[in-house]
Amino acid sequence: MKNKNIDLIEQMRNRSGEIILDELIQQAFKIFANKLANGGIVAQNEFAFQFELGTILKTLGELYEFKLKDKFYLEYETTINLEKESSKSKSKKARIDLLIKYELDGNITQAAIELKYFRKKNQREPNNRYDAFSDIANLESYKMNNIGICYFLVITNHQHYVDQENYSPDTCDFDLRHGKKYLANTVLSYRTPKKPKKYETNIILSQNHDFFWKTLGNFYFLILKV
Repeated sequence: MKNKNIDLIEQMRNRSGEIILDELIQQAFKIFANKLANGGIVAQNEFAFQFELGTILKTLGELYEFKLKDKFYLEYETTINLEKESSKSKSKKARIDLLIKYELDGNITQAAIELKYFRKKNQREPNNRYDAFSDIANLESYKMNNIGICYFLVITNHQHYVDQENYSPDTCDFDLRHGKKYLANTVLSYRTPKKPKKYETNIILSQNHDFFWKTLGNFYFLILKV
């Protein structure tokens, strides 16, 4: 009789790269969130969070290199060429917070992660909510450009994004509060007078999206698979 642990390893080894990579990313999110909530990560800005999450991903990824030819690659803030224009930048170039390439048995699976940290004291409301939906639009573009796994991660210490009673009529379209749902092809408009030029463009997403937040320690986490 085979050892149960060996059976488990064989089952993992025979799964496709996309299934393994998706599981790995979700595991990394859980570790990252728990370390942050419990003081194991003390970073204070978005780029530092990217680095901390990337370190966890890299550590886990190397464990899933079952053969010498299997490889886990991770890049920060990397620019890629797209086959189709990004809906956000209106160009065929995109800059991705975290880009993963996982090679398993000669097949490569790619994953993109966009990360946002909304710090309460920074006072970037309502621009942050617009930027969040812009990132989701970008991730949808990546999906159309052969990046099979796309995730959006928001970290905040501000309940405003999670369960605020209401938003102003000028910016209420950009709503990712807990339990809210975006319906595909709904036009999102930023109607605040004298807004910066970068916020003049309406955003339309091609997929439905459900927003569910989790609370750990003094932080709130939104993990959205696009």
